[in-house]
Amino acid sequence: MIKTPLCELLGIEAPIIQGGMAWVADADLAAAVSNAGGLGLISAMNADAEWLRNQIRKAKSMTNRPFGVNIMLMSPFADQVAQVVVEEGVKIVTTGAGSPTKYMPAWREAGITVLPVVASVALAKMAERSGASAVIAEGCESGGHIGELTTMALVPQVIDAVDLPVIAAGGIGDGRGMAAALMLGAIGVQMGTRFLTAYECNVHPVYKQRVLKAKDIDTVATGKRLGHPVRCLKTPFSRKLMMLEADSNVPVAELEAMGVGALRKAVQEGDLEHGTFMSGQIAGMMHKEQSCADIIREMMTETEEILRGATKWVK
Repeated sequence: MIKTPLCELLGIEAPIIQGGMAWVADADLAAAVSNAGGLGLISAMNADAEWLRNQIRKAKSMTNRPFGVNIMLMSPFADQVAQVVVEEGVKIVTTGAGSPTKYMPAWREAGITVLPVVASVALAKMAERSGASAVIAEGCESGGHIGELTTMALVPQVIDAVDLPVIAAGGIGDGRGMAAALMLGAIGVQMGTRFLTAYECNVHPVYKQRVLKAKDIDTVATGKRLGHPVRCLKTPFSRKLMMLEADSNVPVAELEAMGVGALRKAVQEGDLEHGTFMSGQIAGMMHKEQSCADIIREMMTETEEILRGATKWVK
């Protein structure tokens, strides 16, 4: 199996991190990914400290391999969950939606490896100044909250700008994407959408089937008018939201209110009329449900075969 510096940094076998998807990335999925040799993540999302503590302890009961926690720094419970990861001995944290600077002294003292998710060079430099161990450069092909740059454009620019290892994310769902990321200079990849199709992923069956049946043009970025675009599948809800966004007479507050609880409604209820089915552009490549072990095994086999034959077109 291919090894990269990410394996040594995180103590994992395969240089693959599972995305910290809110309402999706729970203890079951995290443990399954970690048991398969990658790094599983639990999403702290907007949950409180005790919910996260219970999820961490559940994951510990399911795996003896490294796993991490994704902390959304804009959460009203960010201070609490930042302390919980210290108290529970979590050794890897990924962050999003803000700067982790205020938590870094406590995390460094606890020996926590911190990997901020960044969507621009400026954010990568900020993460470096804060003392991050590496950064996850995520392109706009990804599901959920997105920036403007594609993965192909973002990753090499981040690599050139910082003296930190870089993990690539966004639009990566098979060995071709992983091989391309490694050729760009990344030390590994983070994947979200591919793991939505895992047997161990607890999303509503409607959600999983929508991903599996998606075509290449079946995602859309909503929320641009609000200043925080989100990539999701085209559904009755996302189409309605896009239509209202285009109407300048519709106040921003009304649009914001529509999004409250929309992801939970998709993940837990499969509600196509009121739910946001976050998904990356690679959904059109996902055609079968698999175990996390099979996903990682397939990814690594494909990547190795592609890298071995990388010069076949070169004369």
